[in-house]
Amino acid sequence: MPTGPRWNHTPPPEEAYERTFAFPGELRNVTGTRLAAEEFLCGLARTSPPATPEYWDDILLVVTELAANVVQYAPGPFELRMRRTFDGVHVTMHDTSTVPPEPRPFRPSRGGGGIGWHLLHTLCDQVSVVVTDNGKDVHAFLPW
Repeated sequence: MPTGPRWNHTPPPEEAYERTFAFPGELRNVTGTRLAAEEFLCGLARTSPPATPEYWDDILLVVTELAANVVQYAPGPFELRMRRTFDGVHVTMHDTSTVPPEPRPFRPSRGGGGIGWHLLHTLCDQVSVVVTDNGKDVHAFLPW
């Protein structure tokens, strides 16, 4: 009986592991960012499916929250970068604001948000912010 490889050792295209998407910073780009993230996850899942379906949903929620905050608080264009890591997905959102995000009290009776930053820290393995002269990068590491 012949013994050959049981699977194809050809690595998937690089875009299956890392993608960058640019947006002008308009309200509709929140939806566009979520769709771009889903496109990346679809490609990733073809070669490396998530350990649980919840990981997929968590990544989409984090990306959507980050994009909504960028549109609300940072003028101008922004970029979403998604990269596969050895144990998850690294999401980076770059915007033009040099003001780091801060947690705000969540007061449902008043509206106005306040839950997003807490949500990120709950869903992500790690969250960090790097401020530069031309904006900031919010890094979020999530399981896959």
